[in-house]
Amino acid sequence: MGNASVLGQSGLEQASPLATGGIFSNGGANVNGWASRFQSELVLSLFGDLLVASDTTRPSLSQSSPTPNWLSPQGSSSGLLIKKTLRVDIPVDTYPNYNFVGRLLGPRGNSLKRVEASTDCRVLIRGRGSIKDPTREEMMRGKPGYEHLNEPLHILVEAELPVEIVDARLMQARDILEDLLKPVDESQDFYKKQQLRELAMLNGTLREEGSPMSGSVSPFQNSLGMKRAKTRG
Repeated sequence: MGNASVLGQSGLEQASPLATGGIFSNGGANVNGWASRFQSELVLSLFGDLLVASDTTRPSLSQSSPTPNWLSPQGSSSGLLIKKTLRVDIPVDTYPNYNFVGRLLGPRGNSLKRVEASTDCRVLIRGRGSIKDPTREEMMRGKPGYEHLNEPLHILVEAELPVEIVDARLMQARDILEDLLKPVDESQDFYKKQQLRELAMLNGTLREEGSPMSGSVSPFQNSLGMKRAKTRG
């Protein structure tokens, strides 16, 4: 499994799977997820090639069904929900100057929210360096709920899903994240270029030939239903 490991699991009997809000928690910073899935061409441009390139047998976002029909009468779900957590280490020791957190988050946390939305997993960045403000990180270190700040930088992937699919979703999330954790030369980093393009769109500063964008228009206002990231502290 490479640098990923499954930490634990538990079984829950419920009528429906845990609703995924695309919630990302980063040392006290909470981000609201987006309301609709697989509706943005930008999502496909960011992740479609990434998924196909890493494993042609794994479905890309464009191939995935919008909503898993776990409770269909024709389905084979047992109704048993399993909660599992998987850890993915971030190679900061090998690449100490690489901005892994920024690459994972993307503009306003949108890149990481897409990983959550496409896999039905919750993704949390934990460990030293997971809080943007170093001064605040030192203040929070050792406090209840922030014990992870004494550990190396890592990712926790949590899933509470039907037993039939939970492992597949965790592995899908792991594969996406491990791809993003492979440093790429900036001149050849298509993924980062797409993130910068998205940031320009969000800021209203993107200028494309023949179709200038007004600074007052949000590219996600109508097409995505995506909420702006909320942060605390």
